[in-house]
Amino acid sequence: MQLLNEREKKILDLLIDDPHIGVTQMSMLLDVSPGTVRSDFDGLADKGYLIRTRGGALPAFHPAILVRQKTLPDIKAAIAKAAAAFIHDGDSIMIEAGTTTALIGRYLLGKSHVRVVTDSTLLIPYARSNPSARFTFVGGIFHPEAESMTGSMAVQHLEQFHVKTAFIGTDGFSLENGLTTHMMEATEVVRTMHRRSERTVLLADSGKWGRAGFARIIPLEEIDSLVIDDGLPGAAKNAIRELGIELLIV
Repeated sequence: MQLLNEREKKILDLLIDDPHIGVTQMSMLLDVSPGTVRSDFDGLADKGYLIRTRGGALPAFHPAILVRQKTLPDIKAAIAKAAAAFIHDGDSIMIEAGTTTALIGRYLLGKSHVRVVTDSTLLIPYARSNPSARFTFVGGIFHPEAESMTGSMAVQHLEQFHVKTAFIGTDGFSLENGLTTHMMEATEVVRTMHRRSERTVLLADSGKWGRAGFARIIPLEEIDSLVIDDGLPGAAKNAIRELGIELLIV
């Protein structure tokens, strides 16, 4: 989303709210010509954000993903960039599906011979554009609202690997509930990544602190490092450090 100009972002916002908006109505809403709208539609389709239809376009991604991608984009990018500093040439890693974790792919450029195992289809563009990294995408049941693969096939595939670092996300985390998610199907995938890695790094924005999702993943004390923005309360920072967790604030 950060690669789009303001009008392109507005087009996506409008199509998320109403996928049936055509060229004529879009041109009126944006106060531009229909030809400009068609050009923007074509450009967004070339970038993979839209699917062109007769007289209009549809978002290529599930609306939930697009909404999450445009939420706190600068903070998510900073967290992903800081997390990527854990990765060195020749490392093997796992990356869990998520709009923050997927951004790690952007910061693998310049690193050599990194092997990535992931359940996230959001990483496919980075696999295409980075010949120095080797990506393995696990099979399973595809969830468009999360751009992820889950299920027993995904878990069995992950069990075949052992990596240095697993990078995971969460819908909410706390001392009491640990890491949680709203998507029950993701729990075993994340647990397997955690189990099959030497180190587990959690990426989360501070707004997720104190929240509890539907399903518990792992206790907070089982992660090794937390990469987060500076909105985390001081008491929470102290409590997390007391658990022996490395805290990296961006």
